[in-house]
Amino acid sequence: MTILNIETSGKICSVALTRHGALEMQLDDREGMQHANRLAPFVERCMEELHRKELKLDAVAVSMGPGSYTGLRIGLSLAKGLAFSLGIPLIGVDTLKILAVKAMFRNMDWTGEEILVPMVDARRMEVFTAPYDFALNPLQTPGPMILDENSFASLLDSGKQLYFIGDGAEKAKSVINHPNAHWIDGLLPQAKDMLALSEKALREEDFLDIAYSVPNYLKAYQTTMPKSKI
Repeated sequence: MTILNIETSGKICSVALTRHGALEMQLDDREGMQHANRLAPFVERCMEELHRKELKLDAVAVSMGPGSYTGLRIGLSLAKGLAFSLGIPLIGVDTLKILAVKAMFRNMDWTGEEILVPMVDARRMEVFTAPYDFALNPLQTPGPMILDENSFASLLDSGKQLYFIGDGAEKAKSVINHPNAHWIDGLLPQAKDMLALSEKALREEDFLDIAYSVPNYLKAYQTTMPKSKI
């Protein structure tokens, strides 16, 4: 199975071509929110690689959020257009699960009893988050959370070891002080981290509706009006 994976939920604009559990090609841009400029050329280079290797694309997978409103819209729009034009399935992958999987594959001595808490940065002390076990079952409903010293207190007090990851985890570090709280710094979602999740979705035929699917913002999108008119 050959999948084009697209991740644009955060600061990194990332595309990865994967095939049968292996990474064929990876393109990342870390220069800030340049997704509108970088994504289409990245996809074009992957399609050229497919043609060079005489491979057939089986599906397009895209990170669905939570994350940047603009980044998610850019990624999903391109993924929809590509899937529709090629007549192949569109796969949606949860950004929080992408982060959790990335942590799982870190070279750490996991027992499988730990709880992974991916966090996507939002405004002020707010993050999008949910705790996951190692079967990727959410232990709380994913959604926005305003962090304070009592966040995840019941899980921490239960004796479970919680590992906070993602660009929102730094906020948790500033308010959560508990011996069972740990941080894995520097983990951001990338397209290559989608491999296991997108291949699982393809095997199970868990596809999006190309016409009607929308990003998973986890809360209503808010617009602001300029203070002065030009």
